[in-house]
Amino acid sequence: MKTALITGGTRGIGKAIALAFLQRGYEVVLNYRANQRAALATQEEFNILGYCPILLRADVSDELQVKNMFREFFSIYDKLDVLVNNAGVSSVKVIQDVTLGEWNKIFDTNVKSTFLCSREVTDKMVFAGGGSIINISSIWGEVGASCEVAYSASKGAVIAFTKALAKELAPSNVRVNCVSPGVIDTQMNSHLSPAELEELINCVPMGRIGQPSDVGEACVMLAESSYITGEVLSVGGGFGK
Repeated sequence: MKTALITGGTRGIGKAIALAFLQRGYEVVLNYRANQRAALATQEEFNILGYCPILLRADVSDELQVKNMFREFFSIYDKLDVLVNNAGVSSVKVIQDVTLGEWNKIFDTNVKSTFLCSREVTDKMVFAGGGSIINISSIWGEVGASCEVAYSASKGAVIAFTKALAKELAPSNVRVNCVSPGVIDTQMNSHLSPAELEELINCVPMGRIGQPSDVGEACVMLAESSYITGEVLSVGGGFGK
């Protein structure tokens, strides 16, 4: 049985990614940071559908908590086939209003967590003869977004991290790829007014915003491919191209 761990896997895009892997028969572990009630509600939703994901609580920007999370994971499963580094936060502010604390929080959650989790599973995947690491970036990490400098910079760092680690681990058959969502219908975009959302949709060649399930399908495809590594797969209906 193949296994997958998704950070930030109990809501939004992470939840959809988890569902996509569950539907493919994976044993899935959902990481969450703090909201246990919401995590249990998500687990119950999946239980009703006939799936039994495991919940693991950890702040993935904290080194000790990451180590403890994977120690618990490997006490349950012999190997990890797929790690999806999805946990992330955003901020919409002009740069003059971004505090150092806010900048650090964004980079800790979006970049540091990707490093910590990837580092923790690398030896296990190498020893097992292969694996797949999938990092969730953003279209803004590719092209940048006004009033989202910190977020754009962090997601750009995730792309560079992906490309470098892919080269490092390719000889060991561990593939590292990146999914770059465009405008997706999630709570993270709930700050957009109807007019702003309409303006963005007008910039999408496919004429609609994406669904979290679109990202989930992309992650499964990358996880199950055998010869794709170091790639950034944009899931945005042509937005930003």
